Amino acid sequence: MSPWRASVLTLFPAMFPGPLGFSLAGEALGRGSFSLEAHDIRAHGLGRHRAVDDAPAGGGAGMVLRADVLAAALDAALAPGDARPRLMMSPRGRPLTQRRVRELAAGEGAVLVCGRFEGVDERVIEGRGLEEVSIGDYVLSGGELAAMVLLDACVRLLPGVMGKAESGEEESFEGGLLEYPHYTRPREWEGRGIPPVLLSGDHGRIKAWRREEALRLTAARRPDLLARGDGEP
Repeated sequence: MSPWRASVLTLFPAMFPGPLGFSLAGEALGRGSFSLEAHDIRAHGLGRHRAVDDAPAGGGAGMVLRADVLAAALDAALAPGDARPRLMMSPRGRPLTQRRVRELAAGEGAVLVCGRFEGVDERVIEGRGLEEVSIGDYVLSGGELAAMVLLDACVRLLPGVMGKAESGEEESFEGGLLEYPHYTRPREWEGRGIPPVLLSGDHGRIKAWRREEALRLTAARRPDLLARGDGEP
């Protein structure tokens, strides 16, 4: 089986693998569970200075990444027939959810475009079928950190990356709820004890307590998840 393939288009390829080279993701990368290629958009820039941007049509502040430059970078990075999803990290994109992460992790990989400046020429988004994805309602200096977030979320779900398969089944957003609280040793800490039910050895009661706590936390912190009513984030 071929490894899960990630291709990142960026003006700063030296930023990768970055955090993805450490911990579970780094170990998975080292043993070939997934591959990561960073393609330099500026290699397809124009003229002696490898220009990649220009002033926005209609006026306004900042610069816009050119459609012809980004399209050339995409075309060079992708082999004929490459059907991996083409994602562009953007604050105006659809919010990334655990459901979408699972879908991506179950596929062959992903192509991620990291924008910079004021944005990307809309024509290349349309012409190359880019799916805009957001990791939150805020703006970053570029798409690289957002791409790392998405890749980390996907890589940890690949077969064999986490120690136990159950590790990914009882986390926040799995089943549409936030995760229940965790405790470990010492049994008493600064006057705070572990809830007695967790020390009872009664697995049925423990499971029920965890479900109740997950519902309580979700209702308090993310009632929107409960309002959706479909059991999925």
